[in-house]
Amino acid sequence: MRIWDIIADKAAQLGIGGPIGALLGMAPPETDESVHPGLRQIGFTIGVIALGAKMARADGEVSDVEVAAFREFFQIPPGEERNVERFFDLAKRDVAGFETYARQVADLFPDAPEILEGVIEGLFSIARADGKVDVAEADYLAKVARIFGLDSARFERAKAAASGVVECEPCIILGIDPIATDEQIRDAWLRQVRANHPDRLIAQGLPEEAITMATRKLALINDAYDRLRRQRGLVAA
Repeated sequence: MRIWDIIADKAAQLGIGGPIGALLGMAPPETDESVHPGLRQIGFTIGVIALGAKMARADGEVSDVEVAAFREFFQIPPGEERNVERFFDLAKRDVAGFETYARQVADLFPDAPEILEGVIEGLFSIARADGKVDVAEADYLAKVARIFGLDSARFERAKAAASGVVECEPCIILGIDPIATDEQIRDAWLRQVRANHPDRLIAQGLPEEAITMATRKLALINDAYDRLRRQRGLVAA
């Protein structure tokens, strides 16, 4: 049986609120990867699908545009559309249990807050897909970010990034004050590039979905820096 068939069957048996490890019939996320190869990748995939589905449900109704936003945010592996849809449909039944998934995703990436920030960005894009982010959605986002251990700067940056390149405030994307010096702007840009560069994350063995998020974020970071550089008449780095 393929791994996605196992995941879907376990989810149906346990009810979607069960922890990632239980859904997989495997050990908890903190278990040595040499014992369970690929646990980090699989756990991330399951957690993000569950959090995305429950984000769509947070306002009480899952709309087509929210599902489309999830598909844009989460790159479904070729040939696995049906299995992802099965798991998503189970998870979207209610919001209950999202805390467990958020904690386990956070546990998978204790030293990669940029990946967790990318997940929040994706959840923001789902929340705003059908219009303004309402109170229930905002509360869900804030709770997930808290469980992830993200500070307000990362939360606001994810929120800005989800608005799209044209609407994003460059200073928020780079995490700097609007009155920052030219040198501070360049230093912030280099810091963000290093933290989000796909090559760094590939070297850490992070899953393909996480690499995709980092690639998207890197484009936003470079765009933000280019806009500030043009505004100030700075020469290219």
